[in-house]
This record gives sequence, C-alpha cells and structure tokens, in this order.
Amino acid sequence: MFFGSLPLDEAEGALLAHGLRFAEKSFKKGHVLSAADIDLFRAEGVDSVIAARLGPDDVGEDVAADGLAGELVGGHIEASRAFTGRVNLFTRATGLLTYPSDHLQAFNRVDESITLAALPPFTPVVDGQMVATLKIIPFAIAARNLDIARSVAKHGAAALFNVVPFKPHRAGLIQTRLPGTKDNVLDKTRAVTAARLGALNSQIVDDRVADHTSAAVAAEIRALAGAGVDLILISGASAVVDRRDVVPAAIEDAGGQVDHFGMPVDPGNLMLLGHVDGIPTIGLPGCARSPKINGFDWVLQRVIAGLPVGGREIMSMGIGGFLKEIPIRPLPRAAAADRPMARAPRIVPIVLAAGQSRRMGPQNKMTAPIDGVPMVRRTVENLAAALPVTPVVVSGHDPAALTTALAGLDVKIVHNPRYAEGLSTSLIAGIGALDDDADGALVCLADMPRVTGQHIDKLIAAFDPVENRAICVPTFGGKRGNPVLWGRSFFDAISRVSGDTGARHLIGEHGDQTVEVEVDDDGVLYDIDTPEMLAAANQQTDPP
Repeated sequence: MFFGSLPLDEAEGALLAHGLRFAEKSFKKGHVLSAADIDLFRAEGVDSVIAARLGPDDVGEDVAADGLAGELVGGHIEASRAFTGRVNLFTRATGLLTYPSDHLQAFNRVDESITLAALPPFTPVVDGQMVATLKIIPFAIAARNLDIARSVAKHGAAALFNVVPFKPHRAGLIQTRLPGTKDNVLDKTRAVTAARLGALNSQIVDDRVADHTSAAVAAEIRALAGAGVDLILISGASAVVDRRDVVPAAIEDAGGQVDHFGMPVDPGNLMLLGHVDGIPTIGLPGCARSPKINGFDWVLQRVIAGLPVGGREIMSMGIGGFLKEIPIRPLPRAAAADRPMARAPRIVPIVLAAGQSRRMGPQNKMTAPIDGVPMVRRTVENLAAALPVTPVVVSGHDPAALTTALAGLDVKIVHNPRYAEGLSTSLIAGIGALDDDADGALVCLADMPRVTGQHIDKLIAAFDPVENRAICVPTFGGKRGNPVLWGRSFFDAISRVSGDTGARHLIGEHGDQTVEVEVDDDGVLYDIDTPEMLAAANQQTDPP
C-alpha cells in the first residue's frame, strides 16, 4: 500500500488520510477521492494531499476485519459489521467469557497492524455486552499477513472466543451458629447469597441453620444431598483456618471430599471447595457476607457455568486476584456504576407516517399497496426484520386507516394531533415516545419501502458516539438519504425543532459528529410521493 503525499493529478481513487474542511464541503478521513473532489481541492488552492492507495496484494480494512471476525466468533458470540477497520464482538448469552490467553497473544503478534483487545478470560458477561474489539489500524493490510492471521485465529475446531452460559442451579445454604450469633447476620448472609445466585440464573431452594460443630453440619449436608440440590453452600460462624476445621471435617463426615482449601485471591483466601455425592460443596469465606466481589464469586461463577474448577484452576487465579480496596488503591466502584456498560447500542426506529400525502391525490399513500402490502406496513416490516425492538410509528392523518394497515405487528403507535404543522411535530412526538434505555433513534420515512436491513446494518456499524459518530447519514452516489440514525445526546435538540424540514439543520451544525455511510443501492434516496411512482414501484421499475 502506498501512503504519503500525492499530487492532485495522481490522487483520484486514493483514500484521504486526514479530514479536510472547506466552506462548501468537508471530507472525512478515508474518503475515496473523485474527480469532482479534486476539482474542488484545486479551486481551494490545494495542490497535493496525504493519501493511501491500495496495491494489488492489499486487502481493505473493512474486508480484512470482517473476514477475521468470522474466524473469531462462535459459541454465543457475534460480530458487528466492520466500519473504519473495526469490528466489535458481542455476547448473545449471559455467562462466562472464555478463551485461551496464549492464543489471543499469538494472534496479536502476527502483525502490528492487526489488533484484538478483549475482556479478561472468565469475565461474567450479560446478553448484548461488548466483549472484544478487532481493529485493522491502516487502510489496508497485505494479503499474506491476513492469511497468517486467519490461520492463527482458528482455534482448533472451535472459535477463539466463547461464552459459556450460566446453568440454573438449585442451591442449599447451611449457616452455622455460635453463642452470640445474631439473627440479622444470618438474614443478611442469606440475602446476599441469594442475590449472588440470582445474578447467575440460580436460586436458594433450601436454607438451614446448624450449630457450629462438624456433626451438626454433616447432618445438614446429608439432608441437602438427599433433597436433590445441585449445589451446597456452607457459611460458617467462624472462618475456616485449617483442613481439619469444622466445615471441612463435616464435608468428610458426610461422605464427601475436600478438593481444595485456600486461594490466591484477596478477599477470599479462606474459600473451601469440595463435593458430596458429586454435588459441588463450597465453604464460603467470611467476605462472602458482603456483596463486593471476592474469590468466592470467581469459583461460584465457574461452578454455575459447568466449567472445570479444582486446585489447578484456583491456584492460577492470583493474576488479577488482588481485589481488596485499600486507601492507596481504592476500586472506583461508584464511578464505574455510573458508566454505561459497553454493549451493542439499543437503536429504536421511529417511523414518520402522519403526513397527508397531498401529491398522491385522494389516495392515502400510507395504505397504498406495494406488491399487495400497505406501504407503511412494508416499511415497518423491513425495519422490524433488522432491529429486534418495537418500532415507534407516528400517526396523524387518517389514524384509523394506519392502525388497520399495521394490525398484528409489534408496533407502538403514537398519534400526533399537530401533524398539519409540519414534519417536525411528528419527529418530536416520536422522540417523546422513546424509553429511557434507547441509545439512538433511527428516524425513517414511512414512504421509503426500499430501505433494507443491509442499509440499517451499515448505519449501526458506523454508530459510535464515543468516537464522534453520533449522527449517521446514508449516502448513495454522493447524495444524502434516509433513514438517519441519531444518538441520544441529540434527543433534546430534536425535541425543539420546528417547521417541515425536521432536524436537517442539526446535521449541518454538528458536522464533527456526523458520518456519511455509503450504501450499495438507491433505496435510501427513493420515496414514493405520486401515483406514477407508486405504479413504478409495483412494476419494479425506476420511478419517473
């Protein structure tokens, strides 16, 4: 790949390395320079540009990223579409992220231009959470390096990354009591333990209290084993300090075995792991009475996920195992709680279907048939196939006909009584109907039945407010189209727009947060406004 300064006579078809802004137009990094662009540069007094040009053996950043992602995902992991060489990996299950660290290290050593960052192995994740990101740093990489990376990415017959779902467990809890043990301590321990299990799709089904003697605890262990629980948890009134102490002795007296005592994680050093009749049995460290993360959590998560955990695995937990908060190294839990989780953005479509369609004549174009299906229904069905959320549809003119056209679909219809005042009133109504957990809104016109899931996927792949891509606009042939994806930070400004042009002016005012997303066909430009266009659409021809 060539990278450097190019005279304008040689720059057509090259990729712009750095963004440029002129009075008439701005150009983003990575823009493919056209003859018209070069004429504009000359008019602005520019005689050369810093650009990249791919060679015959180079593979573009997005193609390379998408190809590598295909080798990495599997086992409840899926990838976003590449944009600017980046693919994000998301989990589609709640469980533990697993992968061999040495394998990821080998992948990152293939070439400096190929980078893969992931959460640590055995991190608990929830459905929809981002777990890794793959980035091709330059505009293109050599095909030979891509082939090597593909080979390294393959981890035997399985994908590199996997999420092992948590399996529901029915747990029995035994708490021991010494003279002076307060009931509120027992109640708190049970509540905290129940919350831990609940987060792992499990529950306490049997709760017992016993004297702090090996005989009393052994009797309760045998009772729980006979009751058919999947997991036995024992919280002692006094911490276990030796393999011959009350709780480990009780496990052996009940016919079980102590597999491992102690762990290189703090807090959590005094955790005990064993089994009785094949049932995992865990002696809780004293810190497990607190909801704060500790070594018991790490063992419990693996047990619930059905992953191997024994002495070897526990002894390997020392790396990253210093979890204690101390004055010189406090854990920023409060701050972390306020930060949003890295996850796939929740994008909600808003379909504007309130207009009077005057150019269509007496017919209501919202209900006009496209291949026998009402136009608004066709548009909503296309969106629903691409986004697994309930669309918001804004009605206005003839709301009863619109409701009938959408019968049976999972939609949220919001009526705009001010529809005659212009498009902005429908946009405000749609934004006002969004739930608080919406990260963005895909604002769609109901008369655009050629917008497809592929268009929407590209817009969502480009959406990243952290990297100043909070407004995503589709383009075809250099022309901007619809739908437009707006980040949540613009909802307040959109709620104050007026007139019949919607929020178009905000795109111009926030060019630094706007990204144009080139699509492969003109569906993002095609809306149906006249009887002639409707007839052409039904005949699968170009509109007049």
